[in-house]
Amino acid sequence: MREQRNADVLRHIISYCNDIQEAVQRFGEDYAVFKRDSVYKNATALCVLQIGELTTHLTDDFKQTYTGIPWTQIKALRNLIAHNYGKIDDESLWETITNDIPKLRDYCSSIIQQFDVLMQESIIEPEDEQGMPGISMK
Repeated sequence: MREQRNADVLRHIISYCNDIQEAVQRFGEDYAVFKRDSVYKNATALCVLQIGELTTHLTDDFKQTYTGIPWTQIKALRNLIAHNYGKIDDESLWETITNDIPKLRDYCSSIIQQFDVLMQESIIEPEDEQGMPGISMK
């Protein structure tokens, strides 16, 4: 059950990553535009904030197993955005949304694929006496 919870959290994180990617495509991958446009900055900052909040719902075992992403730094960035009241460093946020978010999305997607394979393998039981694979109805 904890694996399912982690998978659900990862799917939500991926969704916010996709929202950020959509904002970048809509407004343009141009730092000058980003720096000038408060709607662009706020939209992406909210998504980063939500991603940071979601990381708190991942189990400790999960975060210790999947160390390819700095989960605690993501949470720290969330706190910075939430409590800095409009004083977010534009360059840091830009770097996050253009470099880190695509990597996070890819990493989370690869974990989801691993979970899906494991789930499929757990459904199929060993062959029965006639050599036929069984299907678990658990």
